[in-house]
Amino acid sequence: MTKQIYDLRQLSWTLTGWNPFEWRLPRSGNPATGRDACISPVPAQVPGSVQMALLQSQIIPDWNVGMQAQACEWVENRHWVFTTTVPADWLRGRHVRLRALGLDHSGWLLINGQEVGTFANAFVPHVFDLDAFLLPNEEVTLSIIFACPARWLGQFGLTPQMTSWEPRFNYTWDWLPRLVQIGIWDDLCLEVFDEYEIASFHCTTSVEESTDATAPLGAVRIWGEITAPRNASIHITLSEKADGSAAEKTCLYQQRYRAEEFAAGIMKTQLPVRLWYPNGSGQQPLYTVAIELFNESGECEERLERQVGFKIVNWRPCEGSVADADPWLCVVNHQDVFLQGINWTPIRPNFADVTPDEYRHRLRIYRDMGCNLLRVWGGAFLEKSCFYELCDELGLLVWQEMPLSSSGVDNAPPEDAASVQTLQTILLSYISRRQHHVSLLLWCGGNELEEAGRTGKPVNMTSPLIRSLGQIVAVADPGRRFLSSSPSGPRFSADEAHMGQGCHWDTHGPWTVEGDVEGVWAHYWQTDDSLFRSEVGAPGASSVELLASVAGRGALLPVDWDNPLWRRTSWWIEHPQFVEEYGRDPETIEEYVSWSQQRQAKALVIAARACKGRFPRCGGFLVWMGHDAFPCAANTSILDYAGAMKPAAHELSTIFHTDPLALREEPAASGIIAD
Repeated sequence: MTKQIYDLRQLSWTLTGWNPFEWRLPRSGNPATGRDACISPVPAQVPGSVQMALLQSQIIPDWNVGMQAQACEWVENRHWVFTTTVPADWLRGRHVRLRALGLDHSGWLLINGQEVGTFANAFVPHVFDLDAFLLPNEEVTLSIIFACPARWLGQFGLTPQMTSWEPRFNYTWDWLPRLVQIGIWDDLCLEVFDEYEIASFHCTTSVEESTDATAPLGAVRIWGEITAPRNASIHITLSEKADGSAAEKTCLYQQRYRAEEFAAGIMKTQLPVRLWYPNGSGQQPLYTVAIELFNESGECEERLERQVGFKIVNWRPCEGSVADADPWLCVVNHQDVFLQGINWTPIRPNFADVTPDEYRHRLRIYRDMGCNLLRVWGGAFLEKSCFYELCDELGLLVWQEMPLSSSGVDNAPPEDAASVQTLQTILLSYISRRQHHVSLLLWCGGNELEEAGRTGKPVNMTSPLIRSLGQIVAVADPGRRFLSSSPSGPRFSADEAHMGQGCHWDTHGPWTVEGDVEGVWAHYWQTDDSLFRSEVGAPGASSVELLASVAGRGALLPVDWDNPLWRRTSWWIEHPQFVEEYGRDPETIEEYVSWSQQRQAKALVIAARACKGRFPRCGGFLVWMGHDAFPCAANTSILDYAGAMKPAAHELSTIFHTDPLALREEPAASGIIAD
């Protein structure tokens, strides 16, 4: 039989909630419907979060309104059971397995109440062999049970002890209250086959360095594993993706399947291709690499595809940098490119429920703003495949971090043997799933990791963990750069006292504006010598309309630490600055929001202009952060919770679309929006 893949979102699912482990007791009965469940069955979506199912059944309130997120925290203290019935027609094959691309975070898989296996780790797929648990021509009850998540993984604590492998941002950050997602966050499918299967399929592309840019020659390497009789054959093709017309195919390989040859890798060179360019530098032609597995009768048993592109990336030292500085001038297809964009954080805390349209909406805004680089921040996860596919299409380079982040008290990465092994497994999984994407620019060890002992120095390759991750990239994805952390180099941040000393390479901050925007802030950026700015931010309030829609019973004034709506993201309250400027409290919320948004726009324009105007002495500028995952009263985001652009996003778009030479020639204050 031809391999069948069944998407389990097609089935009807229910969700029940239990006191921990009570579902295991014989007296409780079926965990899907048992009498002792504390939450009776409610409809659920797959993929989907427990929280969304409960919200839609009016069991918990909307966590976005007022302070209602606090009323949702009890959800973490239950076991949750997703259950469906799989029809017998779907199970007719010699081999049946369940493949779950994202389970957040740990628990058990049951078939007809019998335990099939366990899972833990939200960052890697989980695969379960169901053969021993099925009976011929019988439907089965499938249950996925989630245990209680970790007690604390939030912004503050000790990074070496943050070793429960689930997204940390859910446990509160300076832009999010606590909402610890539980659920099936990515695709879930059944794979059914007899003898023939493409068990794994990987491909990478490259371009001859000496190639003529007008007639480049590319190469494709394909490898993997196939289960099939000796008389099977494979056919691999390359075709350029074309809208509305049939694509011409180039045969890369067509012959009998040889396991050793396919595992070692098949290389096809001298391929006439078109080069892929970052947004603003050229076009983004994309190609499809397809592999087909044929039986002895010439019938296709399985077909898989990968979207790829062709580009050349080199890194050169920034002009004027010290001799030992990291190279921060990105050269794509022999063109120097100023890297400009945003730090990408999850669209929602319940990211299981985010649709491709929500990704497309935000990514198109960033494309239209002139962004060419998104840094996928280390406090989150490997984004869904649609994110990378859209970045391929839109010309948005991706800086992908491992799921590690600073914690304030101790920012050193974990070095215990179990954590190192787990993180190595996670990185290999990340590479396996995403390395074919032409938008992928580099891998990074994590966010704001430092040397042990709170030295204030970014972690480097002397860390056993970081060194091992770099070695994995060198072997498994040798065409891409690996960074120890962001920031990287001798200093975490740049301070004026050390400008001109060559110690500011990739730096973070500042995120708040002290004093007058056009005074102290502008002077700082006039003296800046950083080679790259991977995080720069300034706070700005959300719109009055958005604030009013989510305030609930809370008052929008005052805008200080006495107001819980503002205190929730207290880092970004600028009430003292307003009072210093006007000599009074804001009289209306409209007045404060207008002032706050204008201030953010001015600050980011000054910073972005200064960095881009120094190109090629500075290689890039990334705003912290792109969009809100929660309707913050104020945050450093330039898109609000609804995905609407704040004034800062509009103003940055002008800078991003301006040639660096023109920015150097402009007066320092030009282009800043008026009060």
